[in-house]
Amino acid sequence: MTVGVEITGHVAVVEMQRPPHNFLSPDLVEAVADALESFDGDPNVRAAVLAAEGRSFCAGADFGGREGDGDGGRGSMTERLYAAAARLCDVSTPWIAAVHGPAIGGGLGLAMTANVRVTCPEARFSANFVKLGIHQGFGLSVTLPETVGPARAALVLLTGRRFNGEEATAIGLADVCVPAAGVRTTAVELAAEIAANAPLALESVNRTLRRGLGDRVREATRHEAAEQARLGATDDAREGIRAVAERRDGDFSGR
Repeated sequence: MTVGVEITGHVAVVEMQRPPHNFLSPDLVEAVADALESFDGDPNVRAAVLAAEGRSFCAGADFGGREGDGDGGRGSMTERLYAAAARLCDVSTPWIAAVHGPAIGGGLGLAMTANVRVTCPEARFSANFVKLGIHQGFGLSVTLPETVGPARAALVLLTGRRFNGEEATAIGLADVCVPAAGVRTTAVELAAEIAANAPLALESVNRTLRRGLGDRVREATRHEAAEQARLGATDDAREGIRAVAERRDGDFSGR
């Protein structure tokens, strides 16, 4: 099992269950999308929370296992991941990401598909693709600038910097920052506040707010995947993956 679902009142909690890091895989993201999509039109669920078991919210690709968005854009794995990313943007039930730990690379992309993000000072947010020598993915080309603005999106993407939860909240990567022990509780309370409202109006407003987002992500991910495939074949990408694994700066050659 990769996800669990618990419904209390009109709030559903979807929990990713691949601890400790919830590394990206098509099965995981598709299961999250399946769960969130299942609430659309369900009168019993008016808002949802995506949470995670383990130390990380989602640490992105597992480069040791070659799974997730870091496979350089090869084959159906990336296609499945990015198709699921677009599906998440089409969900009409409002949903909140409870980011209690690292959201790195594609994991940040996953968090950015939510309506709202709740986090804590100990969390880490990073789009570290340039440190890996590859192009960003998971629709971040769309969701980042639409959420934080073009200049801050450029800061995040071009530096590959890690932001703690307070820094992330200050620049708009997250929306609420609370002590670590209260991340999930706060996200559920916020979802319950949303769910207290008229359900037809909630879905209607959310569809308007996210109108066309899934289509924009589909278009962007086609370009992202192509660039990841191109850059994934370079010496810089091989060096970047080694450097990140070894926790050092990359020695890049431009080849």
